[in-house]
Amino acid sequence: MAGRYFYRDILPFTAMVTAECTNVGLNTLFKAATLRGMSYYVFVVYSYAVATLLLLPSPFFSHRMRGLPPLNLSILFKIFLLGLIGSLSQIVGFKGISYSSPTLASAISNLIPAFTYILAIIFRMETISWRSSTSQAKIIGTIVSISGAFVVTLYKGPPIILTSSQSSISLHQPLFSSQSNWVMGGIFLTVEYLLITCWYIFQAQIMKEYPAELVVVFFYNLYAAIISALVAFYAETNSSAWRVTQDVALISIFCSGLFGSFLSTAIHTWGLRLKGPVYVAMFKPLSIAIAVAMGVVFLSDTLHVGSVIGATIISLGFYAVMWGKTREEMGQDEICSLESASTQKVPLLQPQKVEETLE
Repeated sequence: MAGRYFYRDILPFTAMVTAECTNVGLNTLFKAATLRGMSYYVFVVYSYAVATLLLLPSPFFSHRMRGLPPLNLSILFKIFLLGLIGSLSQIVGFKGISYSSPTLASAISNLIPAFTYILAIIFRMETISWRSSTSQAKIIGTIVSISGAFVVTLYKGPPIILTSSQSSISLHQPLFSSQSNWVMGGIFLTVEYLLITCWYIFQAQIMKEYPAELVVVFFYNLYAAIISALVAFYAETNSSAWRVTQDVALISIFCSGLFGSFLSTAIHTWGLRLKGPVYVAMFKPLSIAIAVAMGVVFLSDTLHVGSVIGATIISLGFYAVMWGKTREEMGQDEICSLESASTQKVPLLQPQKVEETLE
């Protein structure tokens, strides 16, 4: 019983928190690399390529360790579509970070629980009852979360923490100045997290058909590397951008491939199979606190009131959704326990009925 609780609850929670910390750190590394001239198109290609090379032995070992359904063309095509969604989300997301900052990326990532809940209802992975308090909490939380994201994107407010460095990136700059594309970055990041939500839903469906995390992640990274390379060859006209000579860029690419495209994707894939897309999306609000701290310390970002207010609103909406989801799961567990108890009592009654008929 204790082992099952650890595998079903403690281990997924720890893994998801670790993945969020890793993703925020990788966004910060990416920002530092692009400040030194690294092309984000090339960055995405190399990151997926590193993950693909690291995962290269996984299909052979996975097939030897356990019996799996055949890897047919239908599953491979679905993984290809998954790679298309993932690579586009990476490119759009890094474009948004280059316009803004990792802190804004983490703040708007809190939209993922709301987007995931909406799509889960559309694809009938979640049920809704207008008179139920749990459904009301999830609906209200979704609306509040989206409202908070608009506050973070559109409202700057006075600075809370000022930095003395003039060459650093400011977290919030004037919205329509020539040096800032803050709103544009928010739009790109919102599109990225909508694509990530689609990735969660689609990946959960694939894991039902082919429950082998490392094999799916390997082919996903392979397809994503090919797709992002085609996009990069078209969009990146400077051939010298493919040469990586800086230490920060090399470290960022390797860390992104190992901890992002490989480990973080594998953790999310495993969590989607074990707990579902809504559970995985619940951990995104943790990233805003981590991003603010890392942005201020490592990138000299300026923290403004708008980010704090918007992130607070988003977090309140998120926890309303989480409360409703938790209460709903508790109710389902009680129903399952009652049903199992009733089925266990049935065989005890049958011999008594047989004895009565014999008498």
